[in-house]
Amino acid sequence: MTRLMMMIFSMVATTLMGIGVVVALTTGYDTLQPILIAAAVGFVLAIPVSWAIARQMAD
Repeated sequence: MTRLMMMIFSMVATTLMGIGVVVALTTGYDTLQPILIAAAVGFVLAIPVSWAIARQMAD
């Protein structure tokens, strides 16, 4: 299940980080720090999301 989670994580993390950056730019935060924070939040949120998806697929 760990390999499956890592494969899913690579896709989910990219998606959530991209969503975070787009939201940050859309709301007017166009400096480096808010963009990096938004990308980091997407990266961290992708861990439990990819684990839950992998668990659903494995069962």
